[in-house]
Amino acid sequence: MATASAPKKTQDQTVVEFDVRTDEMLVNMGPQHPSTHGVLRLVLRTDGEVVSEVTPHLGYLHRCAEKIGENVTPIQFIPYTDRMDYLAAMSMNLGYSLAVEKLCGMTDKIPEKANVIRVIIAEMGRIASHLVGMGAYGLDLGTFSPFLYAFREREMILDLFEEVCGARLTYSYITIGGVHDDLPEGWVERCRQFLDHLDPRIAEYHALLTTNHIFVKRTANLGLLTKELALSHGCSGPMLRGSLDHRNGDPDWDLRKLEPYCGYEKYNFRAAVPPFDDWDLGNRTWEPPKGAVIGDAWHRFMVRMLEVVESIKLVRQGLDRYPGAQGSHRLEPPRQLPAGEAYAETECPRGQMGFYVVGRPAKDAVPLRVRARSSSFSNLSVTDEICRNCLIADVPAIVGSIDIVMGEIDR
Repeated sequence: MATASAPKKTQDQTVVEFDVRTDEMLVNMGPQHPSTHGVLRLVLRTDGEVVSEVTPHLGYLHRCAEKIGENVTPIQFIPYTDRMDYLAAMSMNLGYSLAVEKLCGMTDKIPEKANVIRVIIAEMGRIASHLVGMGAYGLDLGTFSPFLYAFREREMILDLFEEVCGARLTYSYITIGGVHDDLPEGWVERCRQFLDHLDPRIAEYHALLTTNHIFVKRTANLGLLTKELALSHGCSGPMLRGSLDHRNGDPDWDLRKLEPYCGYEKYNFRAAVPPFDDWDLGNRTWEPPKGAVIGDAWHRFMVRMLEVVESIKLVRQGLDRYPGAQGSHRLEPPRQLPAGEAYAETECPRGQMGFYVVGRPAKDAVPLRVRARSSSFSNLSVTDEICRNCLIADVPAIVGSIDIVMGEIDR
């Protein structure tokens, strides 16, 4: 008796596999897009949803700041530095003041009290800047709550700044020779109270973003920036430190550590360099989120979060030093600039900001040349490299992790 053979599998001839054909397109993102952090225009070359090239276009905010600096006295130029990085205006004031003081030979003559106040104010400004960076980054990725939390604490810092100098955004407080005014009576205690309020809020920020599953999926292993690429493009600040690895002997690339100014060498603090397994993160064992690798957008964000904690430590040390600090809050600068040139860099919230000042051959109160080396400009230069082959939806996440301010770039 013959046995029936198994039926043969027949292929359905109506099923035809094919790739979806897409045409290459040029897509404008900005200059009014909220995720460009200012008037930045990005031209994306895309193949479907995949980005093959990103070209940043600058100049929409250009205000000729450097040329203005060559037509006014250094004291008159201080308000213009406020409008470069307007989220860290105190740091801009400090950088230009240090350059002019270096030109005039005043660096070693600045009173101790002035330097202590400078450290306190600059670090408070760093906290305020990173809070904006954290909150705005949440907006870039589609969540609104972190922005409200961040601005809750930032308003308190601006209240303290308003007591010091009467302004909340563009301060002109740190000036050549020191600071414009001494700290008001009772300000030190009010600042301590604010720091005591801020400390426990850090855990809220980590719960909202750092360890949030959706945030991690949007930032981990995205926008990879290698150490070699960062150095070749002149990146600095959190952008560079997020790509370093202290296990490989990478230095603490922070000017406050490597080339200290204003007495930073006398303060106890750490530069935030990955991995963060040896950091005290609220009495809990640190484990990086799944998928996060050094050099990605998540690590750049984490560096800024840790810098807030270190800035709190620095401000507390400065407040302890203030009552016993020697000298006045300001030294009167010379009326005329000497011939010569000077360059000074400071560690601003976005990286190394440098100012170059040249005095005229004949003594004059107005500089011959004023130039600025923008940290955000160098950091932005790697945009094409780290956005290549990502999705269009990932571009805001990558650009937001750079944390640029266009006023500093279009100067």
